[in-house]
Amino acid sequence: MLRITLAALAATLLLFGGGAQAQMPADFSKIEVKTIDLGHKTYMLEGAGGNVIVAVGTDGIIMIDGQYAPMHDKLKAAIEKISPLPIKYLINTHYHGDHTGGNAAFHKDGAIIVAQDNIRVRLAAGTTNGISGAKTPPQPADSLPTDTYVGGTRVIEVGGRKAVLTHVNNAHTDGDTYIYFADANVLATGDTFNNRKRYQTIDYANGGDIHGMIRANKAYMALANDDTKVVPGHGGLAKKSDVANFLNMLQTAHDRIDVLIKQGKTEAEIIAAKPLADLDATWADTPKAAEDYTKMVYNSSKRS
Repeated sequence: MLRITLAALAATLLLFGGGAQAQMPADFSKIEVKTIDLGHKTYMLEGAGGNVIVAVGTDGIIMIDGQYAPMHDKLKAAIEKISPLPIKYLINTHYHGDHTGGNAAFHKDGAIIVAQDNIRVRLAAGTTNGISGAKTPPQPADSLPTDTYVGGTRVIEVGGRKAVLTHVNNAHTDGDTYIYFADANVLATGDTFNNRKRYQTIDYANGGDIHGMIRANKAYMALANDDTKVVPGHGGLAKKSDVANFLNMLQTAHDRIDVLIKQGKTEAEIIAAKPLADLDATWADTPKAAEDYTKMVYNSSKRS
């Protein structure tokens, strides 16, 4: 079990080495969980991995994402400071280990793991990253979602709190879910959006697609208002204007590369042409991150 977990963590580090996400920390003992009150008994937790949301009802808690496996105890302690009530549901926004690593431990605590069904499939089968070739091994049964849905929307209710889950077809991955709490006007996007002001991984080898990323962010623009608290997969708390900026980047990147694809350009030719050079100056952490993002947009765009 420990060997599988460590291998999965190492593979996750390689998965995100391309630049779109924060890398796995070398020492989890130094990580502290920061809790941000979003109002209406809803909280955002920052630690190591994807952002977490906690929504407290009268008899239990809805939690979104569980970060890396070693963060379980720290997250649990932070949540217990918010409320002594049990975590009834843990919702996965997608399959990557910096969001699902805590599944097994929170499931052991009694949480029902809810996710779009492709997350269960990906975790059970193991995955290969299209950019790095890094392999993430199949995960044990206790790490898999136990309550899944296929498409459309799903509603989870706990003690007067209602979370509306919506599947986005082929965006960051093929199993993305975004979640909206209308009572708190809080939107959780998972990794279909980040507020790092950096490119976002498009996991094209596992169903990710630039078209779905654009659709997702257009949906957020339609759903959100100027008071909506947008909790991204990574980065600080965001607002609608941040989503608009991110959507503009996605659309621009798609449009420029799509033109070159229609001209018959190969991946290598498009990379050499640097069609996103002006975007790279703002959105890419490194030259490799810039090249990797061009590859991601190319490989997902050429399928359509």
